[in-house]
Amino acid sequence: MTHDYESFGRIDRHRRSAISLEEARQAFDVSLPGSYLPFGNGKSYGDSCHNDAGLLVDMRPNNQLISFDTAAGVLHAEAGMLLADIIAIAAPEGYFLPVTPGTRFVTLGGVIANDVHGKNHHRRGTFGCHVERFDLLRSDGTVANCSASENTDLFNATIGGLGLTGIIQTASIRLMRVSSLDIEERVTRFKNLDTYFDLAPKADEENEYAVAWVDQLGSGRGILLTGNHADNGNFDISAGRTRFGVPVDLPVSALNFPSLKLFNTAYYHRKGSKTDTGLTGYSPFFYPLDQVKNWNRLYGRAGLYQHQSVIPEANARETIALMLEATRQAGQNSFLTVLKRFGAIASPGLLSFPRAGYTLTLDFPNRGQKTLSLLEQLDRMTIEAGGRVNPYKDQRMSAAVFKSGFPQWKQLEERRDLMFNSNFWARTALSAQE
Repeated sequence: MTHDYESFGRIDRHRRSAISLEEARQAFDVSLPGSYLPFGNGKSYGDSCHNDAGLLVDMRPNNQLISFDTAAGVLHAEAGMLLADIIAIAAPEGYFLPVTPGTRFVTLGGVIANDVHGKNHHRRGTFGCHVERFDLLRSDGTVANCSASENTDLFNATIGGLGLTGIIQTASIRLMRVSSLDIEERVTRFKNLDTYFDLAPKADEENEYAVAWVDQLGSGRGILLTGNHADNGNFDISAGRTRFGVPVDLPVSALNFPSLKLFNTAYYHRKGSKTDTGLTGYSPFFYPLDQVKNWNRLYGRAGLYQHQSVIPEANARETIALMLEATRQAGQNSFLTVLKRFGAIASPGLLSFPRAGYTLTLDFPNRGQKTLSLLEQLDRMTIEAGGRVNPYKDQRMSAAVFKSGFPQWKQLEERRDLMFNSNFWARTALSAQE
């Protein structure tokens, strides 16, 4: 079948070919030549979910629950199940995801393959830390049962392995027991980045969740949001439904300097005026942008680039300030600018992105070479500070930047199923350019 199979950044847009999981099994049984890559729900920002030299394997139809041990909190499901559906199953039993990214419309296999992180990395690590086991279909037709004690090399390589070791068919994960889906949220305004860096360690120590929004256009002012699950026993998921949408592509980005300046000022003063702890629903706390379907269309037909870096703690205060200044000097406006502190919990994943330090996320409308030049500058600043750039948010980093940030890439290449590849891997790890 042929479909758009876009990434969320919508930079390289054209129709792509895909097959079903059953068709992939049949191809492997007869050793059909070609290359393959599992495709989840297309929420990766760049080209790590594309395989233009071969076929995608569309996993979304394989989305059924297999079992749920409500006493142990262990859920076993097909890899195409969305996190939204896991929440719907788990919440009535008093459970929630131990780690969640900023959207719940991603597949179980996708969050394992990308080893996603959330607002509580300092407490729970990455999603991979909570994976019990999975079964991995390889191109020779065999299925490897993988866990921390069985086929351990494949287990570690597949977590954060960007879909390159085979196809996760089913997976078991440990959920987190919570007292409510609601969050007791505290909002703290800060006038500059130094104040944020002074607040962040204590915020992590005292709270399950912590994240900061930064006004990229200003002098580093922002809002620190911290939260913990409430004790009111509310597990109603109906408030998390999507209510709005962007029905068509805009010809150009609606997120220009005047509109962004107005939004940032209004958000800083309105949201930041709520200095006391208050109750908020799980959806606006974890998934505020999920409430607007296809919000990426606001960036216009040319799409958007997201740049996410992690900077070691010793260099973060200085480097992140310089990176934000570089965006302003370049005249590029980031609609969503987020700062989080990563803890020291190690992931089992070979290619896991988080490391102890601070992660900065920036979203830019695609304005061609001007935007690309800025992103290359941000890459250089990241690597010089001893950091790395997030592969599953990337569309254009060089092979040298990737390999410098992830020297363990060779270990993944040794464990990669050679019938599996992606645009990202071909562009970076397999590139002859350094």
